[in-house]
Amino acid sequence: MAKSTSPRLFLIDGSGYIFRAYHALPPLTRASDGLSVGAVAGFCNMLWKFLEEMKGSEAPTHLAVIFDKSEITFRNKLYPEYKAHRPPAPEDLVPQFPLIRDATRAFNLPCIEMGGFEADDLIATYARQAAATGAQVKIVSSDKDLMQLIVDGQIQLYDPMKNRALGPEAVMEKFGVTPDRVIDAQALIGDSTDNVPGAPGIGPKTAAELINTFGSLDAILERAGEIKQQKRRETLINFADQIRLSRELVTLKDDVEVEEKWEAFAVRDPDPSMLLTFLDTMEFRTLARRVREHYAKEKGIQIVAQYAAGASAPQSAVTTAGSGPVLEQVETQFKRDGYKIVRDLPTLEAYIARARKAGAIGLDTEADSFDAARAHLVGISLSLAANDAVYIPLGHRGADPRAGELFAAEQPDPGAAAGDSGPQIALPSVLAALKPLLEDASVQKIGLNIKWDIALFAKHGITLAPYDDPMLISYALFGGLDDHDKASLIEKHLGHQVASLADVIGKGKAQIGFEAAPVEKAALYSAEHADAALRLWRKLKPQLASERLVTVYETLERPLPPVLASMEREGIKIDPHMLSRLSGDFAQRMLQYEQEAYGFAGKEFNLGSPKQLGEILFDELKLQGGSKTKTGAWSTDATILEDLAEQHELPAKVLEWRQLSKLRSTYTEALGQAINPQTGRVHTSYALASTTTGRLSSNDPNLQNIPIRTEEGRRIREAFIAEKGNVLISADYSQIELRLLAHVADIPQLKQAFADGVDIHARTASEMFGVPVEGMPKEIRNNAKAINFGIIYGISAFGLARNLGIGREEAGAYIKRYFERFPGIRDYMETTKTFARANGYVKTIFGRRIWVKGVQSKNAQERAFGERQSINAPLQGAAADIIRRAMVRLPDALARSGLHARMLLQVHDELVFEAPKEEADALCKLAKTVMEAAPEPAAVLSVPLTVEAKAGATWGAAH
Repeated sequence: MAKSTSPRLFLIDGSGYIFRAYHALPPLTRASDGLSVGAVAGFCNMLWKFLEEMKGSEAPTHLAVIFDKSEITFRNKLYPEYKAHRPPAPEDLVPQFPLIRDATRAFNLPCIEMGGFEADDLIATYARQAAATGAQVKIVSSDKDLMQLIVDGQIQLYDPMKNRALGPEAVMEKFGVTPDRVIDAQALIGDSTDNVPGAPGIGPKTAAELINTFGSLDAILERAGEIKQQKRRETLINFADQIRLSRELVTLKDDVEVEEKWEAFAVRDPDPSMLLTFLDTMEFRTLARRVREHYAKEKGIQIVAQYAAGASAPQSAVTTAGSGPVLEQVETQFKRDGYKIVRDLPTLEAYIARARKAGAIGLDTEADSFDAARAHLVGISLSLAANDAVYIPLGHRGADPRAGELFAAEQPDPGAAAGDSGPQIALPSVLAALKPLLEDASVQKIGLNIKWDIALFAKHGITLAPYDDPMLISYALFGGLDDHDKASLIEKHLGHQVASLADVIGKGKAQIGFEAAPVEKAALYSAEHADAALRLWRKLKPQLASERLVTVYETLERPLPPVLASMEREGIKIDPHMLSRLSGDFAQRMLQYEQEAYGFAGKEFNLGSPKQLGEILFDELKLQGGSKTKTGAWSTDATILEDLAEQHELPAKVLEWRQLSKLRSTYTEALGQAINPQTGRVHTSYALASTTTGRLSSNDPNLQNIPIRTEEGRRIREAFIAEKGNVLISADYSQIELRLLAHVADIPQLKQAFADGVDIHARTASEMFGVPVEGMPKEIRNNAKAINFGIIYGISAFGLARNLGIGREEAGAYIKRYFERFPGIRDYMETTKTFARANGYVKTIFGRRIWVKGVQSKNAQERAFGERQSINAPLQGAAADIIRRAMVRLPDALARSGLHARMLLQVHDELVFEAPKEEADALCKLAKTVMEAAPEPAAVLSVPLTVEAKAGATWGAAH
């Protein structure tokens, strides 16, 4: 062994630890919320045991945990079938992956991963680099694939389960060859688990015999003709290329351009408060007790408070004899004089070094556009603690237009002067300095609406990870109850009013771009948001555990931002000429409707004026059923016009005019202006935390409200087109809310109908009215359809009567008969309303909490409205959860499949993809498989989900 003065680098095979931990323990769930945590628990116990055992002269001086980042690596480009047959990770293990990264950071250990490479490649690179400097290297793993790295006396494997080092003797025992010939042996043997083909029929003994006889794989292949055994000789000759490919696949890449050097892995003791906060949050009581006892015995530190379940913030209560708290509580006082502007590279690098030690940073980015697809970075803020934040100006042009060059060209550091803006570091220099930090798996990045930051950094080849978003944490905690925008969250939870964007860039005609804003104002605005993001995270994150909502956040909220950012970046192509033709057609029809309306009214008037319309309808035509607004004007909303249409032709014509007017202004005119000139595509923006039930909303432009059941809406969808050689694919859940109703209300007739694949509305009509399904009149089926969907939304007899055009008594009789035939639905509705009144919220089958305003109100009308909302919310929310789960899984599924398809849009229960024509059938099949299985295993439905997938040259044709 080397002298004790030599550096000792230990590299833990984190991915191997995960699967060993997962299979070592029986299934384990957290008591508070049912989250699967068995692998996390096993990982933490293994890590603590290892750290306790590695003491004294054999203790590491440097230590890191290495993980696989993704399944797709450079080897898949060499051989698409590489690992293709590996089953996906167990469903209950997938949500534990980010928690295991959190656990590694809680132990204050570097958490290393890198896209495009396996953990073994990173281990190989670090081992070779460290060994080259004379360091001793121990790879904590028993994985045979790592045995090729063993160098006697310098690099060895260490099996923590058997507590023994693995050197050349272990390699000889395993492969029958020395470590320098392991690659040759593996190339011949192949690997069925990883789908490495190898040489057919040649196993470990034969491979060792050949290598020991000929000396190397190259020699074996060159002299294969000398081998006497015919079958063996023919195999080596006929499969020589396959064997050489196998060698490339099994050879670990030991020259990866890693972002962190191994010298940065100097051993750091865990912060006891951080570690115990994590263990308490995960409810690992036994290990938490051991850790507390360790610190009490070894360090003389007493942990005198619990700060997981129930705590409003991770407050530190770690004290030593005669000292006060080591860490302060979440600070709510903002002191803007603590914010600094970074104008030179050395200052930035010093702050980055502090950020690595902090383990968690607040983040905020500013740009010259509200559209991420067109935006350029103008500034970046980082925060390490309360009132400790910096702003890095990048693209402020001040009075000097030359500052725009900062976006495109390198400038000498400390920066290029930008007129009144002062010196700024060049953008390429800043990004090069920040990239390792922003991708460092050991540093948590926290941002409010972090999807925006992910999108901006992705444009520069930076993958922001790992991350948390207090906005999404708040949405998991208080969805439906509060607003979740930055200003609202900061004011509610921190009692502070942040500066508004208008304070920085003005508003109205006086508004300027952020790039033209004074740097000092921009710095205060942005740094304050980064500071607030970190404070909110410290306050809100622990509440997920106390409210049993960790699983909701980890599986439904946190994984979505990069998925949506990618979809927004892709956009969708639109034919501007078709839009223009549609707009002209709509304008002509609107003129026709205007002339017809003038005839019905007996005079010309402005159809877009509610005041003029109201006066004609009620003062001049004397129609019945009018009501006035608080201002005393006649109300002419759509509901009133629909009722009036039974009395007169004018209201019906105005409704037709309004529909075309809205479609023209919202889509045929606006969509053309929304086309990005650089991409030729429209890039919508998705909001994750703006609806009550978990549905996403689409903005700038809104692509979710294009009507699908009207001819005009279908024509607009025809303007959405695929690129040349491609097609669009629409994959849509069929009647998902009705299926969920059949499941949660446990309605045998409806469940059987869905299982049999029959017309659910016809089956409902048959059950209600005793009419055979075969030859059923269309009117009866439509009545049942209206009732089916109406019941989901808590429809009243009055509402159903209006929808069906029948009397209120007849509608009431329909509803009564419906509940008599399906009593489970009545039971579900009453049980749900009772729960909502008692708790103020309802829950989906996936645990999402949907707060229902008014359901506990003393006002009978408000309470009744809240109760109607509570009936539908668990169904619509579950539908939203299901498509979220599908969206999270689809990128990996597409990557594994080798398809070139891209996910472009989400519209309620529908996903839209673009793919080469030849991949259309495969994509339809894949999307259908993933989407239909999305609820499992979190929820196993008693009715099948059905997804209809279809391809076409346009969105309309694909629907």
